[in-house]
Amino acid sequence: MIQISERIQSLSQSQTLAMSQKSNELKAQGVDVINLSVGEPDFHTPDHIKEAAKRAVDENFTFYTPVPGYMSLRKAVAEKLKHENGLDFTPEQIVVSGGAKQALCNVILSTINPGDEVIIPTPAWVSYVEMVKLAEGVNVLVPADITQNFKITPAQLEAAITDKTRMVLICSPSNPTGSVYTKEELQGLVDVIAKYPNILVLADEIYEHINFTGNFTSLGSFKEIADRVVIINGVSKAYAMTGWRIGYCAAPLAIAKACTKLQGQYTSGSSSIAQKAAEAAYTGSQDCVAQMCAAFKRRRDLVVSLAREIPGVKVNEPQGAFYLFPEVSSFLGKKYGDKVINTSGELAMFLLEVGHVATVDGAAFCLPGYIRLSYATSDDNIREAMRRIKETLALLK
Repeated sequence: MIQISERIQSLSQSQTLAMSQKSNELKAQGVDVINLSVGEPDFHTPDHIKEAAKRAVDENFTFYTPVPGYMSLRKAVAEKLKHENGLDFTPEQIVVSGGAKQALCNVILSTINPGDEVIIPTPAWVSYVEMVKLAEGVNVLVPADITQNFKITPAQLEAAITDKTRMVLICSPSNPTGSVYTKEELQGLVDVIAKYPNILVLADEIYEHINFTGNFTSLGSFKEIADRVVIINGVSKAYAMTGWRIGYCAAPLAIAKACTKLQGQYTSGSSSIAQKAAEAAYTGSQDCVAQMCAAFKRRRDLVVSLAREIPGVKVNEPQGAFYLFPEVSSFLGKKYGDKVINTSGELAMFLLEVGHVATVDGAAFCLPGYIRLSYATSDDNIREAMRRIKETLALLK
């Protein structure tokens, strides 16, 4: 009999990837599906970055790379953090990984022991909880719904802290909500964390540049806690480089060394070609970043306006990333023919099978009663998708 470990059996399948797979299966059958389930820019990687990758091939950057990444890339990341965020990290404190997802998992596995508690504001990206499970830590979920713009308060944070708390994980701009903590809101959380010197802060800042507020404040910029903040970032979202799989952590040296030790045993260094492309992303023109952000803001305005025209759907105005997280609880308990829609997961499947629009159940992000829409697609797709959603929801009685 083949045995699958309890470690793997305890993990949930990624619902974002599952919905995308279901969408692709329907497309393969000839169904015209609009996929709003995937958190991936629809832009092509900018030409100057692709040219750097081609040069890397021609210049024979085709051998194993150092486990924490090429020094030239780590220097470029350190310079970016200094120039853009005012953070002082040395290249030795930066570990390049196969995407921000691996960087996150490296840090969690390197710092969390069985029984350690990790505070995660919810709704939260699908993989945070699973990574903590993998480390045998304990997830402490702190909910904030649409009435709070999906942002927790200092009082909520303080109430969640115990003598077992080891880490607080903050994602801003947020996946799945697009919420962005202001500097003042972050200061309120920092004031709480500063009182507990054994708590690490894991700051997922992968959506930093897709930010419509005009300001971005890194958690690493608060002097009170700077020596125990780990920054997670990468090139996938800002530079439309999801498939290149380059992310990084910037961390206290002891954690960076631990992540390098771990990564050295299970993946080693990231792709040589992708690293040289990422280096070009950080050292080259940033015009492409501003252009893509402007497009996402236009799409944000479009999707919010269309969603507000749908009776029964509640939305806020996300300030970053490329997600809308509408509340859809008013549709639960309604029927389509003989079928009752009892959960937001069933509603998401209804929208896919009847409306041919792929979304993701809010329960996957620890907040049922909502669905996530990614507007990282064309204006025409957004208009058509929202038309279908409106007409499909109107079928529920």
